[in-house]
Amino acid sequence: MKLPLTPQRSSNRVYPPGVPGLLGLTSTITAVVVVCGLYFGREVLIPITLAVLLSFLLAPLVSVLRRLHFGQLPSIFVAVLVALVSLLAVGTLIAAQVAQLASSLPQYQAAIELKIETVQEKTIGRADALLTRAAGTLARVTPDRPPNPPHEAGRTPKPSAAAPMPVEVHEPMPSPLQLAQKVFSPVVGPIETMFIVLVVTIFILLQREDLRDRLIRLFGARDLHRTTTAINDAASRLSRYFVAQLGINVGAGSLIAVGLAIIGVPGALLFGVLTALLRFVPYIGTWIAGALAVIFAAAIQPQWSMAVATIVLFVVVDVVAGQVVEPLLYGHSSGLSPLAVVVAAIFWSWLWGPVGLVLSTPLTLCLVTLGRYAERLRFLTVLLGDQPALTPAQNFYQRLLADDPHEAIVQAERLLKEMPLVQYYDDVAREGLRLARNDALRGVFAPDQLSRMNETLLDIVENLEGAESPMPAPPLAPPPSGGSENDKGKDKDQEWTNDASAADAPMQLLPGIRVVCIAGRGAFDEVATAIAVQLLGRRGLPVSAAHYAQFRKGSIDSASMENAPILCVVTLDASEAPPYLRNLVRRIRERAPSAALVVGVGGLSEREDETTSLTGTINVNGFGELVDQCVQAATNAAPLPPRLVERTG
Repeated sequence: MKLPLTPQRSSNRVYPPGVPGLLGLTSTITAVVVVCGLYFGREVLIPITLAVLLSFLLAPLVSVLRRLHFGQLPSIFVAVLVALVSLLAVGTLIAAQVAQLASSLPQYQAAIELKIETVQEKTIGRADALLTRAAGTLARVTPDRPPNPPHEAGRTPKPSAAAPMPVEVHEPMPSPLQLAQKVFSPVVGPIETMFIVLVVTIFILLQREDLRDRLIRLFGARDLHRTTTAINDAASRLSRYFVAQLGINVGAGSLIAVGLAIIGVPGALLFGVLTALLRFVPYIGTWIAGALAVIFAAAIQPQWSMAVATIVLFVVVDVVAGQVVEPLLYGHSSGLSPLAVVVAAIFWSWLWGPVGLVLSTPLTLCLVTLGRYAERLRFLTVLLGDQPALTPAQNFYQRLLADDPHEAIVQAERLLKEMPLVQYYDDVAREGLRLARNDALRGVFAPDQLSRMNETLLDIVENLEGAESPMPAPPLAPPPSGGSENDKGKDKDQEWTNDASAADAPMQLLPGIRVVCIAGRGAFDEVATAIAVQLLGRRGLPVSAAHYAQFRKGSIDSASMENAPILCVVTLDASEAPPYLRNLVRRIRERAPSAALVVGVGGLSEREDETTSLTGTINVNGFGELVDQCVQAATNAAPLPPRLVERTG
């Protein structure tokens, strides 16, 4: 006895993602090696990195000089000379201001001592008084200890140890050479680094085109377009960021210096230069300079008015620079998320110290820009960039999985301020439904979860029934009834005489037009049908909904279906044309051979070799196309089939 064979289900067309293998392990090892190389090679990499970033800063100046018919070599030397003079001027200014403040400190000694005494009295003095009262209270409640027993007669106390003899160590007077070495040794290191940076910068600017070609040959010779675009984008973005940030920092530092001079804070130029330099440190740089200025202002004046005025000055300058000037120069963001800026500052300062803290934002911005074009660095753009991590469709589906319809409705209302409702349904809801359908084919949903998701989706669609659209489509007008032919013609002439009124006037329906939307057998086809019914209703078409199972069982009145000249089979399975859908189309053709049959909204299949089209139907790939085809069939824009015209006319 042979057992009946169970019908084999077709294999799912959506395959689960692969398990991470050797490629993931290799990427992790590479990342660890790169981080170790950055840490242990920082003595060599820091000057080279500074030179590369300085070349990005000087590149616009070199381009301007070359447009003024300077040669390449003179333009580069002039630009580097400007950078050298600027660095020496800043260093000299800082040294002069520090020396001036050091010589003026005795003049403010009395005010500083008074402020220190006041602070100690308000803080340490109160704490000392509190501890004294607590010790007195504890002594009163603690029982007295018995006195020490007296020394026995006849015994002499032990002699105490002799006091140690003080010893003084005198170092010999240093020689002039040793004294010069002690004075200039802290300066030799920065001067040496500056010299290396300037030399490397000159060679980078001289061979900029050659270095670009070598990078293209090394990383992307097979895709010249993508590699060239990535390098140009990174170079232009970094140059624009550096020039804009330098201009903003110099302006903010100048305003701080002028403001502190008006307030009367000594060393105003020093704090202005510190503000301009520390503003390269994201978020906290300005406030480090501000804290130093406020502490100094509070120390040198017996009153607090100078400190309060300094705080107000820094707040105003930082708000104007950060909230007004920076968005005007490079948009509302530099391409990095706020969390990425903070994490990058911590990471680079751990690797390279204070230099890494200053360079953290431009270095991270460069990595994020490269990640937009290099597949293996794409994760950097996702983790550190300011673009949304999920597309609107993925966010829509994720909210469904999290059983959070309220957030999905909030997202829809936010997007509908920028796009029409039909575009939202096509680009967001339909793509989200396709993601859900793919997971349903893989069998990851329990039946109750699938039912709950469908109910949630229907609630979302119903909630968007009265949503306003930025570009509403003109409604359709029902066919005129009653009145004479002359009145109809007169009304029609009056309606279309003005072009402006004609643009807003409703379109005329053919007599007897009605649309029936039939849901497919897919897990989310009922939701897609509800969306189609809503969109067709907003265009003024008489529409009703049906289901595949109802049609298959014959519960739909075939006569009423035949009288509907437009039939829409709404399913996400349309692109793959499964057997049930082909059978459904065949039955519809048998009962209503003259009806306009629209099938679709499924889009392309996950595998392009499985994408097929149903013959004898109007295949559409979205709700917008479905509505447009129904409107064309319902108006005079496109003639209906002959038998249908005879029945309706």
